[in-house]
Amino acid sequence: MNLALVHSRARSGVRAPAVRVEVHLGGGLPAMSIVGLPEAAVREARDRVRAAIQCAQFEFPARRITINLAPADLPKDGGRFDLAIALGILAASGQVPLEPLEQYEFLGELGLTGELRAVDGVLPAALAAAEAGRGLVIPAGNGPEAALASRVEACTARTLLEVCALLHGRKALPRAQADMLPRNPGPDLADVRGQTQARRALEVAAAGAHHLLLVGPPGCGKTLLASRLPGLLPEASEAEALETAAIASISGRGIDPARWRERPFRAPHHTASAVALVGGGADPRPGEISLAHQGVLFLDELPEWDRRALEVLREPLESGVVTVSRAARSSEFPARFQLVAAMNPCPCGWAGDASGRCRCSPDAIRRYRARISGPLLDRIDLHIDVPRLPAADLRPDASPSEPSSQVRERVADARQRQQHRAGKPNAQLDQAATAAHCRLSERDHALLERAVDTLQLSARSMHRILRVARTIADLAGQADIQREHLGEAIGYRRAWAGATASS
Repeated sequence: MNLALVHSRARSGVRAPAVRVEVHLGGGLPAMSIVGLPEAAVREARDRVRAAIQCAQFEFPARRITINLAPADLPKDGGRFDLAIALGILAASGQVPLEPLEQYEFLGELGLTGELRAVDGVLPAALAAAEAGRGLVIPAGNGPEAALASRVEACTARTLLEVCALLHGRKALPRAQADMLPRNPGPDLADVRGQTQARRALEVAAAGAHHLLLVGPPGCGKTLLASRLPGLLPEASEAEALETAAIASISGRGIDPARWRERPFRAPHHTASAVALVGGGADPRPGEISLAHQGVLFLDELPEWDRRALEVLREPLESGVVTVSRAARSSEFPARFQLVAAMNPCPCGWAGDASGRCRCSPDAIRRYRARISGPLLDRIDLHIDVPRLPAADLRPDASPSEPSSQVRERVADARQRQQHRAGKPNAQLDQAATAAHCRLSERDHALLERAVDTLQLSARSMHRILRVARTIADLAGQADIQREHLGEAIGYRRAWAGATASS
């Protein structure tokens, strides 16, 4: 038999499209060619595979070898096809049996000694292999990652020889196993002294997956509060955790089993570019907003960010996905993140402080705040002033605040109500669902309309007020939105609107 077919997987965004490695041995002078849109690392597999086969004491065929990576119009990159190519050559030359190849898919880079080295993007490939009804053979270094997908039959090998022994039926390969560690509780909300209103806003944001803006002077605790939000969120479901882990897998950063089911917290520096935020590159990779999928994206010093970088957040905040288009390909990455932003109220940071130390002119304050566009602010549900606390409130022996565990229980109860009612958090309700689940009495509708007219809010802001009010009612265990719930939700908008008007 001069032809062999081996199954493998490419990497395209968070997908792992199937690739058939077709190996043909023909007559003519000894040569080896790879076709099917291979990039440089794939073409270089010729030398790696030849040395690995010879070091494993197999015979490298002295014939014309043609390798086709199908489909031909899908770009192939990296060393992930080395193992499949080597097995195809051995099967086509009759050195390993053909029949077992149909049962498995193969991923792995080969060293010159025949050692198997880990590759990225294994978790999406494992999930796709399970859907196709095949097992997966991967390097031992990728075992913990593949084992996160419990329904996948993934086997690990250290060398090419071990894989060949599996195909000959002489040796069974060990199953991939993940070292599942206890969940890291993370920073506790009990560390935050005072800031009752900000703590309440943090709870509301966690309960409804709402975006949050913290405005206050330097050192008032904005970053401290933001870092506590992941600890208030309910544990991710297996489907959510797999989505998050798949993005981490293709990013090249790898997966930490200790953080399995822990929601990500990403805090990029304000010098990050638009590409760093949304993703991109010649070979599209996920950006910070995708790495924060199902978790929290924290942007500190919001006015210091480049305006163009901030504006790219507007569409993902609404849609929950980002599409990176390049001339050769287009990749779509999930980006359903919860935005928490922090900023000072003015260039010196002390506008509105009781000390009166701010000397910024109204024009300087207006220019500073104008660095953040209105459309972006409009998409942030909660705007909170975080004041400077008196020194007496910061004493170590002051009464401790409520711990994250207690707040997380209330958040989990509110999320369950939302899941039962609409199948999603309140922040993700569309216009029709908002109208159906956020009904107000005639009297409360009049209150909302007066607030919208007084604060000059948009229709989007009005709908977001309704969703926040629905979340507050869920936290209170109420089936209907009451007047006090609506008043609190309006207050989260009024804080920023009033500050802007006064400047």
